[in-house]
Amino acid sequence: MAGASPINVSRSARTFRNPAPNKFPMLWTYLGLTLIGLVAVQLVLGAVAAFQRVRAEAARRALEMAQMREELAAARARHRRLAEEPLPWNGFRKFVVSRKITETPSVCSFHLKPHDAKPLPVFKPGQYLTFRLAGPHGSGQLIRCYSLSDHTHQGHYRVSIKRVPSAAGAVGAVSGLFHDVIQEGDLLDLRAPTGNFHLEPGEADPVVLIGAGIGVTPVFCMLATLAHQKSRRPVWFFYGVRHRRELLFKAELDAIVRDQPNLNLRLCFSQPEAGDRLGEDYQIKGRITPELLQRELPSSNFRFYYCGPGPMMEMLTGGLKAWGVPESHLHFEAFGPMSLKRAGLALHPPATIPAKPPLVTFRKSGQSLPWDGAHDNLLDLAEQAGIVIASGCRAGNCGTCAVAMQWGEVSYIQPPGSPPEARTCLTCIAQPKGDIVLEA
Repeated sequence: MAGASPINVSRSARTFRNPAPNKFPMLWTYLGLTLIGLVAVQLVLGAVAAFQRVRAEAARRALEMAQMREELAAARARHRRLAEEPLPWNGFRKFVVSRKITETPSVCSFHLKPHDAKPLPVFKPGQYLTFRLAGPHGSGQLIRCYSLSDHTHQGHYRVSIKRVPSAAGAVGAVSGLFHDVIQEGDLLDLRAPTGNFHLEPGEADPVVLIGAGIGVTPVFCMLATLAHQKSRRPVWFFYGVRHRRELLFKAELDAIVRDQPNLNLRLCFSQPEAGDRLGEDYQIKGRITPELLQRELPSSNFRFYYCGPGPMMEMLTGGLKAWGVPESHLHFEAFGPMSLKRAGLALHPPATIPAKPPLVTFRKSGQSLPWDGAHDNLLDLAEQAGIVIASGCRAGNCGTCAVAMQWGEVSYIQPPGSPPEARTCLTCIAQPKGDIVLEA
């Protein structure tokens, strides 16, 4: 053993020595841990996102349920409100004159409360009431329509009536009764408010309200309603009278002007008296004309509501159309058939007369008359022949002149204020389209 080579021992020692450590397994370990961490992060992020989606979906559904509950509650509230709101009544209803107020020497206002003390339905500003009164000396019934002159008050309506002399100088039959006979505490028969000339208070379009003389009553009702609702609509109010002593509702106008910054008031005096002060009592000397409106208004982009004498109506209608105001923005009411005829304000053209005139047969009276276009309406034709048909407003509003039609059709020179029942016509504004048979 002592003689063995040391070289062999050295080689053997090198053969069994541990090799140098390998770095790759450690790198793979790090990579594996990193991948596991990334997967874990992705799983956590996915879980968080899924949780957020679930929570968002739950919130969305909760919001939808809340909105559905609100809509259901609102619908129930509307239903309760509609159920509680009084409806217009059929026929005539008894009202008591609770107040009679002298506005001017020729105009009185009447506050009217239901005799049964039941709630009153809300009306649209600009509409009118139909009155039925007993004629003097037992001369039958008198029917007249008067515009409401104030916004809806709790428990009463208001009309303002001018004493109207007839052409012969005698006091108008019904206006005379109101001024001289009807007093506080009296009972009157009224139909529910109706009429096509009215403002929609909920709309936002800027408006121009124009009234002259007693024609101010429906447009003042519109103004008072907007003021009562604190509307923010731009409003121009033109009111024409001869002088200060003819002004209606002066104190109410002053209060509205103070409270409504969006109101532009123009009082127009055509014949101011010595004590009337320009700039204080009135703003314009003269009548309301299309030229005045073009001068005062910033543009023609308004809805126009106007009521007054025939000549003013005719002038305004033609002038506003010439200014470019569309016909759909013109809303007016005339004072019965005389104003309509004089102003040429028929909304629907009269029926054309064929080569052979239609034959109008009044069955009960046993008369057949040709319709040759010489009369304005069927009521005029009947009266000319001595055929009696009851009438009231003679403007298609009160319905008194309604007559059943056995045969034929009619056209109307203006929309009826109270649409008649089927197979009847309002003879005061009706013209035959062809042969017709009436129960009169």
